[in-house]
Amino acid sequence: MAVVASDPDVVVVGAGPNGLTAAVVLAMAGRRVLVVEAAPTPGGGTRSAELTLPGFVHDVCSAIHPLGLASPALRSLPLADHGLRWVHPDVPLAHVVDGEAPAILHRSVEDTADGLGPEDGPVWRALFGSLVDAGTALSDGLLSPLAIPPRHPVALARFGPPGILSASRLGRRFASARGSGLFAGLAAHSILSLRAPATAGYGLMLGMLAHRVGWPMAEGGSQRIADALVSLLAAHGGSVECGREVRSLAELPSTATVLLDLTPRQVIAIAGDRLPDRYRGRLARFRYGPGVHKVDWALDGPVPWTDPAVAGAGTVHLGGSLAEVAAGEEDVMQGRHPERPFVLLAQPSRFDPSRAPDGRHTVWAYCHVPAGSTVDMTDRIEDRIEAHAPGFRDRILARHVMGPAAMERYDANYIGGHINGGAGDLRQFVARPTLGLHPWRTPVEGLYLCSSSTPPGPGVHGMCGWHAAHEVLAHAD
Repeated sequence: MAVVASDPDVVVVGAGPNGLTAAVVLAMAGRRVLVVEAAPTPGGGTRSAELTLPGFVHDVCSAIHPLGLASPALRSLPLADHGLRWVHPDVPLAHVVDGEAPAILHRSVEDTADGLGPEDGPVWRALFGSLVDAGTALSDGLLSPLAIPPRHPVALARFGPPGILSASRLGRRFASARGSGLFAGLAAHSILSLRAPATAGYGLMLGMLAHRVGWPMAEGGSQRIADALVSLLAAHGGSVECGREVRSLAELPSTATVLLDLTPRQVIAIAGDRLPDRYRGRLARFRYGPGVHKVDWALDGPVPWTDPAVAGAGTVHLGGSLAEVAAGEEDVMQGRHPERPFVLLAQPSRFDPSRAPDGRHTVWAYCHVPAGSTVDMTDRIEDRIEAHAPGFRDRILARHVMGPAAMERYDANYIGGHINGGAGDLRQFVARPTLGLHPWRTPVEGLYLCSSSTPPGPGVHGMCGWHAAHEVLAHAD
């Protein structure tokens, strides 16, 4: 990708969704913006590629994007004018439980509650009804920077008391394996022990988004999100240079404002002695979390789910009850590899036929593993799928496997295979990566952070870059 901007006054290092969003905001404000990316293509966690066979398009990392629709940043940008189209599956999520009908998370709170029956339907309504009624104010508040007084205080007050609990504690309100498992699977996206405080908040947020905006995918692959941002950036005079790894701030124009879409460990490596000792020490104490083991498959037909309701879900969780999901995630937190891991699966070609040749399909799944793990979890993942889709292995034409080391080679932000930009526990939710009302701003004049290691954290929402860009603009005024 050729450079078109000359003499940039802003350089963004890293072309993930946060770096690209920051670049777009600043270019729209009249800045001359250059984005520098080490990989051969832009996108970070939103890249797609033919990982298995020609004609099979796989999302290398992120695949399902509820935050893409909920994000104040992305929904304010004319990305549809630059080729981005959202595809909604029949239902956002199916959670499978051995020996029982799957729990289906519908767009409707009422339909979801009805499916959980008299045991757990009232619990689901009580937890999610008021959150969904809060509408945009709640998701905007959760994705906004820390502020005193907080933005959208009424909506946040509804969310706070249950959200601060552990998923294990809040999940005990459910009586059945189906209800508790459905909630536990949502919370397990945190990549934390489900006994940790605030893990309930992850489950509530993702469930609320499923009801309010859905869990869509980008037509043609997640790469289309990055492509739309790059196109919009170019329309405002900005540019992206790929295949250029930045090893030191000295390689960048000394007069440019610099935004780093990087985690603290990489910031230390690049900024070096430019960082004050105290600040560098805080960044060095930033903690990462478990990694992932991911498998992509090219199939000669759809996944042969035993229950046809599962075929209508864009995302499938294979994990069982709350106790089962929590036990598997606790194993990972303690450095062990669960025999029956919690598996997160996406089946995009069911709803987006552009992903595979006619009659063929792509499937994507991963489980959590200890950071830096070298254990091949492929058989364990496939065993979980096969248990609910007998004959799955017979449909495999090719597979592509990425353990933690491969994930980190793919994206240097995935330290030890950790995809969330740093542990998202309560401590690092408040201090991400350092404590303060302006965590995107460093003590070095003209140097800012814009990765998912800053608020509001992980997810394809662009909000970390959005906030960082507005810090740049506010600091310049």
